Amino acid sequence: MPQVIFLPHKELCPDGAVLEGDTGTSVLDLALKNGIGIEHACEKVCACTTCHIIVREGYDSLGESDELEDDLLDKAWGLEPESRLGCQAIICDEDLVVEIPKYTINHASEEH
Repeated sequence: MPQVIFLPHKELCPDGAVLEGDTGTSVLDLALKNGIGIEHACEKVCACTTCHIIVREGYDSLGESDELEDDLLDKAWGLEPESRLGCQAIICDEDLVVEIPKYTINHASEEH
């Protein structure tokens, strides 16, 4: 079972986390299941960028992003070449190291 390592995030995961992920599960679903409250304003239907993540290691093991995801990522804060939407980044057979960006394009969050 692949591991997903979440790097520390001041608000969502201050100490970081190492989680076991089932193949076929999205990075977002794994995070939420384990109490890491990554925003997901569109309820995981690939219609916003609030679940933007940066895959620091294991990026090539993920399936390719489609045109819709790429278009949405163009609007994400802090976009990097290894950026993905957490709802679309499906865990395969390699370990991942994931960074949750400090900001999203949301001006307000329902969690605060």
